[in-house]
Amino acid sequence: MPIPESPRFLETAARASKPRRHGITHVIDKGTPQAAMEALLDAHSPLIDVWKFGFGTAYVDGTVGAKVELLRSRDVKACPGGTLLEAAWWQGRSEEFFDWAGHLGFGCVEVSRGATGLPASSKRDLIAAACNRGFEVFAEVGSKDPHEAALASEWLDEAKSDLDSGAAWLVAEGRESGTVGLYTADGSVRADLVESLQCLGDDVPVVYEAPLRRQQAWLVNHLGANVNLANIAPEGVLALEALRLGLRSDTLRTGLEARSPGSTSDPLDPCSN
Repeated sequence: MPIPESPRFLETAARASKPRRHGITHVIDKGTPQAAMEALLDAHSPLIDVWKFGFGTAYVDGTVGAKVELLRSRDVKACPGGTLLEAAWWQGRSEEFFDWAGHLGFGCVEVSRGATGLPASSKRDLIAAACNRGFEVFAEVGSKDPHEAALASEWLDEAKSDLDSGAAWLVAEGRESGTVGLYTADGSVRADLVESLQCLGDDVPVVYEAPLRRQQAWLVNHLGANVNLANIAPEGVLALEALRLGLRSDTLRTGLEARSPGSTSDPLDPCSN
């Protein structure tokens, strides 16, 4: 008997399909060559929602225009990293940044404050300016500075301010190292920060930067398969999808418990405990 390409003999977590506001996989790219990027998109573009050109790589990549067009053809949002916009703001070149990003076809921008200590008022101005230019804004909450205290009440206030300024998405800072912002120095999840952002309600799409597998597993186990996850390495997209579906050891037992006879609580629901 031939084996089907998409097997259906196991019970797995239900997943939202594209276009989606919940369950997105937000990739961070540190310089993938165009041919490798095209091969990955050919194989896995239905699993990828946003492709972020990390750091300032979009500015120095001579093929970035072709890559943005490739992403558009695969229904994946293209986004330059927030640090690049911070660099432009620092030099008084924000308008030139928006001109450049729009010319290349970027539909999204990230507005962050983690690299420069961008004042709250300037962050609000950048979000509003980006929205006025027609960009979909990912507003990052938190700082990359490991010495800056991450207080749940301040994160919540910043998130509300970003939304009021026009941000379409909120991004919880975790950096590519997974050791600041949302995480302690050893990479453990700050549950208080997650809970504070959950207070915004189900209609607010919060994207959690989670570069490490144990961080991804914690968020899937506590917030469900359709949690929004960012800073995912391109080569880790398929493994993350298996994690979401409950097919890896980190989430397998949780999924089985959720479906066990007589279960009265949902272990994926942070409010059930």
